[in-house]
Amino acid sequence: MTGSPASARATAGRGTLPAVPLVPGRTIPGRWPAIVLTVLVAISACAPLPPHEAQRRPAVRTEPTKAEELLTTGIRLYENGDYDRASRALQGALDMGLERDAQKVAAHKYLAFIHCVSGRERQCRDEFRRALDINPRMELAPAEAGHPIWGPVFRSVKQQKR
Repeated sequence: MTGSPASARATAGRGTLPAVPLVPGRTIPGRWPAIVLTVLVAISACAPLPPHEAQRRPAVRTEPTKAEELLTTGIRLYENGDYDRASRALQGALDMGLERDAQKVAAHKYLAFIHCVSGRERQCRDEFRRALDINPRMELAPAEAGHPIWGPVFRSVKQQKR
């Protein structure tokens, strides 16, 4: 057997690792101790580390805000022809502070539509102007742009903004 102290000394001089005693009278020959140690270090490196403060990210919000709910409600009410309640919901969404510009533009656009179909052209222009202040490249969808009431009003306001 190569586990004797004499064999460990004999192999140590030949450029190999000496045998490591496992228990009295028994040794692990050759490179096994280094391999075992490497595997143990690699396994311990797999343990999760607590995140550094800079790496922590806020939780992703999955629930809509009250303002977003009001925007959705306002658009749905508008589509159902309930313009008074839609107007209140859309204005409430703006007052509560919609976070994204696209949401603000949508709220102003639908408010403009409501004002236009209700015969309030000045308020319609004001809402389109507010939407264009947020996003100067705003365009209406083809069906919206072709509407006989608010289509010309939007084009006029957009032309004035240039």
